[in-house]
Amino acid sequence: MLTVDYRRLGVQAGDRLLDLGCGFGRHAFQAARLGAQVVALDAGEDEVRGVLGTFAAMAEAGELDPARDRVGVARGDALALPFADASFDRVIASEVLEHIPDDEQAMAELARVLRPGGTMAVTVPRAGPEAVNWALSDEYHDVPGGHVRIYRRGQLVRRLGRAGLEATGYHHAHGLHAPYWWLRCLVGPSNDRHPLVAAYHRLLVWDIVSAPRVTRGADRLLNPVVGKSLVVYTTKRHTSAPREAAGADGRGGRDLAGAGDRR
Repeated sequence: MLTVDYRRLGVQAGDRLLDLGCGFGRHAFQAARLGAQVVALDAGEDEVRGVLGTFAAMAEAGELDPARDRVGVARGDALALPFADASFDRVIASEVLEHIPDDEQAMAELARVLRPGGTMAVTVPRAGPEAVNWALSDEYHDVPGGHVRIYRRGQLVRRLGRAGLEATGYHHAHGLHAPYWWLRCLVGPSNDRHPLVAAYHRLLVWDIVSAPRVTRGADRLLNPVVGKSLVVYTTKRHTSAPREAAGADGRGGRDLAGAGDRR
């Protein structure tokens, strides 16, 4: 299940795309299917091996053409990306920045490897649902490699702005997932055998695999209210000197940068 809207990101065939913190590759695979030249990067060896294996399986199944489609994987550090300046047309950083203590250095690196005029999608846990998780369970976030901060939308937009990335819009995603994580935190994040947790997990799997109208409709209704993820779309400014992002828009418009997330 994708968090990023590829139409809003502007992904086209032939684009050079970096998927930072790719995990097991859901965004990288879809970008490759759209004809992008994909590099999937993660700090974890298991994740990188898994993505490489899936790319190979996609080629074997005919979803990718090795003679035409350029895809690759890499292990790397978000604070020192192993790429030259302006290497990519599109960048995705999905559910990564909340794990990084020096997030502004990571944003600066992402901006550095994105070409001027290129676009980036950044997703982080949404402030309201995430605050509930933190309140219910220390185990949810206070673990090695866990979440180190909760982002408000305005804060995230301002930090991206200082890196030279201008916010162009936002939305929320995965409304069905927020209550699942509240339940997990209530019974203990590691207690995935609890009957209610197991039942809710089966619902999410059904939604992901089958996409029935009832769950897809419920997700769309819940997204504006309790969508678990905040997705911000940005463009790298052509000017070299970054500036502070625009101030808050009191109306909370979805295509204006800087609006504070009060949910």
